[in-house]
Amino acid sequence: MDPFRIGLISDTHGVLRPQALHALRDVRHIIHAGDVGTPEILQQLAQIAPVTAVRGNNDQAAWASVLPVSITLVISDVTFHVLHDLKELDLEPPAMGFQVVISGHSHKPSINTKEGVLYVNPGSAGPRRFKLPVSVALLEMSGGCPRAWIEMLDLPG
Repeated sequence: MDPFRIGLISDTHGVLRPQALHALRDVRHIIHAGDVGTPEILQQLAQIAPVTAVRGNNDQAAWASVLPVSITLVISDVTFHVLHDLKELDLEPPAMGFQVVISGHSHKPSINTKEGVLYVNPGSAGPRRFKLPVSVALLEMSGGCPRAWIEMLDLPG
């Protein structure tokens, strides 16, 4: 059986690049970690796979009021906690039984493990900020063991 692959995206700020869509093309679920920008972003992503999204600090329009600030979900026997800004995490992921915490906000892609919990920030897939890369992340689960990596998006010029 093929591993279950999840696409992780954040900080699109209303821009959904073709390169991001291409990187996410084979996923079975997409998690957007906030600062979506427009509802059309979520609609486009939903054409690839089911989408779970949280509201970012810039998602202030009326359409975004339906998005939760954080969400906990179980996909393929792995428990995820998703929020926009990791600095606003007000609980202990290991004590809550979370195996993966997904966040955005900083626009800096990162993957690290702390106390047995995998923390993933896919970086920003939207407008380039400073000299930070434009990226998404992919997470693969095989046998209940999550493994993540960053996909840098090739941009023209």
